[in-house]
Amino acid sequence: MLRYALKRLQSLVISLVIASLVIFAAIEVIPGDPASFMLGFNAKPEAVEALRDQLGLNQSLIKRYFSWVSGLLTGNFGTSYTYRSPVSEIIGDRLWISLPLAVYALTLTVLIAFPAGIFAATRRGSRTDVAVMSVTQLGVAIPNFWFAILMVLLFSINLRWFSAGGFPGWENGFWPAIKALTLPAIALALPQASILARVMRSSLLDTLGQDYIRTSRAKGLTRRQALWRHALRNALIPVLTIIGLQFSFLLAGAIIIENVFYLPGLGRLVFQSISQRDLIVVESVVMLLVFAVILVNFTVDLAYAWVDPRLRARA
Repeated sequence: MLRYALKRLQSLVISLVIASLVIFAAIEVIPGDPASFMLGFNAKPEAVEALRDQLGLNQSLIKRYFSWVSGLLTGNFGTSYTYRSPVSEIIGDRLWISLPLAVYALTLTVLIAFPAGIFAATRRGSRTDVAVMSVTQLGVAIPNFWFAILMVLLFSINLRWFSAGGFPGWENGFWPAIKALTLPAIALALPQASILARVMRSSLLDTLGQDYIRTSRAKGLTRRQALWRHALRNALIPVLTIIGLQFSFLLAGAIIIENVFYLPGLGRLVFQSISQRDLIVVESVVMLLVFAVILVNFTVDLAYAWVDPRLRARA
């Protein structure tokens, strides 16, 4: 297991190095000068040049890249051009909204998808199976922001159970903060739960058709016992892949939902920073999100090895 983990860790480091190069290069080729944008189009050239020196924009690309990477490794992400405050503090404040939202949405996704997928797989071809698959097909087809708008109309405007948007802050109490994240989490979870339920059903049906399941049934196990003792664990491998990808999406791809509910999370921060040409914030946030995605994939790989011992034997 240790050898397998070290191999995956080596792959993680290489991926991070490549990702940092790609992100830095992509941000640098974006047209426009941050100093000119901050001072306005009528600013004097000497004022623009002085600001470029202050921001370190006149340094060579190589020096700026290594300065940025060394800052990331030490936790010093630099200073925001727009907010004039440390980027690490800005990201920290926004992360405490986006991360709980992603975990909340993923928890709802698993709680909905696992029972639905197992229920449909064990009743293959029945009306229940058809109903579950029809509902999940609808969930896949409808965009999550449309779910969000409908929930705002129903639960915020008509029923007045939840606020239409905003975030009170964790300092005002756990339950008010969780309540503010509930509608966004549901809007994110429903489409993802539909996808995961369909994957769970397909994987479980494939596993239930394997020879070792028929052998276990022939030895006297009931269908329920064969399902929970043998089939479910082996069916989890493709499901774990989807869960890992979904968490990465929920953390990095909630820009629209955060804007619908006016949540000051990482997605909205990236959107605002791009429009304001705050490159240091964009680079740092995107790199942090890439690191989260790669780390989640690394964790999923370790979960593979735990679920399937054959992977440890190949390492």
